[in-house]
Amino acid sequence: MIIQTIGALFATIALAIILGVPKKFTLLVGLVGSIGWWVYLAMGEGEEHIAFRTFIAALIVALVSHSFARILKAPVTVFLISGILPLVPGTGMYRTVYHFIAGNGAMVSYYFSQTLQLAGVIALAIFIMDSIFRILQQKVPIKKKKKGM
Repeated sequence: MIIQTIGALFATIALAIILGVPKKFTLLVGLVGSIGWWVYLAMGEGEEHIAFRTFIAALIVALVSHSFARILKAPVTVFLISGILPLVPGTGMYRTVYHFIAGNGAMVSYYFSQTLQLAGVIALAIFIMDSIFRILQQKVPIKKKKKGM
């Protein structure tokens, strides 16, 4: 679990560098990705409840991304786009295409539907956390300093 979390850290940092994230944020972006992957792994292994694990981990990634963005006064996408990388269902997409080429229709539909579910719960988690932060931002207005004080 530790090795996978460290791998997620480096993979997320690598994507951040490729995407051109400012250097002062690259380590924090890596931290976002590794936290999300650690939460995913800490919730168990195996195929059962994979959508729920992905949803909770994506919620945490979005929460940490929004928190870093508010604290560091940066756009949330700086942290979120790279930080969500470890949770993206790349294996499911690969297996879908593999079984499509192999002609195994039952496995194609299984992996395709699982991939769509995982992509959907990731998008839903990001949307929920973004909505929560927007509501909180409206409830607690930021006080601006008056001139001359």
